[in-house]
Formats: sequence, structure tokens, C-alpha cells
Amino acid sequence: MATGFAKEGGKKNNKKGYRFLLSLNDEQKQAKREIFENTISILLGKAGSGKTLLACQIALQEVLEKKRSKIIITRPTISKEDIGFLPGNMEEKMSPWVAPIYSNMYQLLRKERVDNLIKDGTIEIVPVSYMRGRTFLNACVIVDECQNLDHEQTLMILQRIGLNSRMMFCGDSQQVDLKHNGESGLKFLSSVTSVTGLHTFELLKNHRHPILDEILDVYRIKHDKQLPG
Repeated sequence: MATGFAKEGGKKNNKKGYRFLLSLNDEQKQAKREIFENTISILLGKAGSGKTLLACQIALQEVLEKKRSKIIITRPTISKEDIGFLPGNMEEKMSPWVAPIYSNMYQLLRKERVDNLIKDGTIEIVPVSYMRGRTFLNACVIVDECQNLDHEQTLMILQRIGLNSRMMFCGDSQQVDLKHNGESGLKFLSSVTSVTGLHTFELLKNHRHPILDEILDVYRIKHDKQLPG
């Protein structure tokens, strides 16, 4: 949970009919400005940097202001912990993986309003394995935990973007869980600097408990290894 954001509760909706419950700090406001200037953005940051919450705020804003018609959410279903077979339909199977994204949205807007956007199809969950062959038009696409996509998956997702769409990749290069030492597509994507409309921004501030940064720094030094999420 991104506790470093300031609450805006108690204020009335603005002229556009909504008001977010959390406000951004200066670093996130700068990132937001740069995202609005680009079509594809890579948001980098450690756990607790608020990158997914920022992507959710931008996506919700664009839908609520009628600049986009849909929010597409996807993320790889890779984990170091085997939880076995998940019953249910596609939405139910994806529920554990997208729960953090919904949690971020509930921090930004009233739960009832977010649930209505999910119910009417404005917010759509699309597993990575179901994305091939699709084209997302007039949509805001959030690709969360993108460090766990390999090169082929990353390129496949990039090719889904259609006219009047925005795509935001959120990831942390220190939390790669790819098996067999596979190389993350994030490494290539974040290194691209020559394409107009594609931009990388790294969030450096921690919005969880301040003790977290000190503990993680000590862990990295002692173990010289990547961190679990």
C-alpha cells in the first residue's frame, strides 16, 4: 500500500465529476507529465515506489474524462511460490494476480465506482496468453510486473497498441522471477532511447514504511541477489 500519498478526502468532486482520494507528490507529478507527453511509457521503481498506483490514476483519469474508452490490465502470472490449480473462469483465475491493481484503484476512487467500471466492461482484465491477435483501440493499457515478461511476450504486447491508445509498463528490474535465468524484456525496453513517443521514468521514493529502504539496501549488500516482491 502506497502510504506516502496525501489524502484528499472530504472534498467535493471537481467540474469533471470526480476527485481522486490521494494526491501525487512532486516526483509522481513530474512522471505523470512525461507520461502524458508519450504514447508508451516504462515506469521503473522498487517495491513501494507507487508506480502501479500512478499508472492506475492516469488510466482512470483518461477514462473518466472520456479521453479513452477502456482500461486494459495485464500482467504475467509468474510466481516463485506454487499455489497450484486455480478454479473458476478467467476473471476468477486472474483475481489473485490483479488484486494489487484493484487495491490501488480502490485507494483512488470509491470502491463502488471502480466496481461499476469493472462490471460494465470499461476495465478489462486480459491475461498475457489471451492478448495475441488483439488490437486495443482508444484504450489505456497497464502492463504490471513487466519485468517478468520475456522478450517475445514484451514485443507481442507492444504490437497490441492501436490508434489513440496509451500503454504503460510498470516494473522493477530487481524482482525478476523468470525461470531458467531467462532475460526480461524490460531490460531491452527500458534501454530504448531513440524512439519518439517511448519514454522511461524511474520513481525513486519509497511510499511504504521508511525502514524498508534501509533493510533492502542491507539485504542487497549481504546477499548480492535480487529481492522477492
